[in-house]
Amino acid sequence: MPERRTAPRKNFSFYMRVLDDDTQEILGHMVEVSAVGLRLETVGPLPLNKDYYLRLELTPDLGNLPYIVFIARSKWCKIDEIQPNLYRVGFQIVEIMQEDREVFLRILMKFGS
Repeated sequence: MPERRTAPRKNFSFYMRVLDDDTQEILGHMVEVSAVGLRLETVGPLPLNKDYYLRLELTPDLGNLPYIVFIARSKWCKIDEIQPNLYRVGFQIVEIMQEDREVFLRILMKFGS
């Protein structure tokens, strides 16, 4: 399958939980991030092409709010090849407020490697 990403991605070196803001359930944690999307590691598969209100909980050094919320669409979902009890799910950011985008980019620069 040809690579369709246009933004460089970075591995994520910090454990950051990602919650479904509607249900307050933990969806997973971030393992890869780019300026336009992210990849989560989850314990179950997620439906494709679904829009989620994702909540990232922040540390005080990342922003003056406890979290940011943005809309992201699930684009793909695969069983992890090394740990088959986990899933890898790719998301594309669909909508994010400008001040939250600035925080998201700070997260990318600080923890992306």
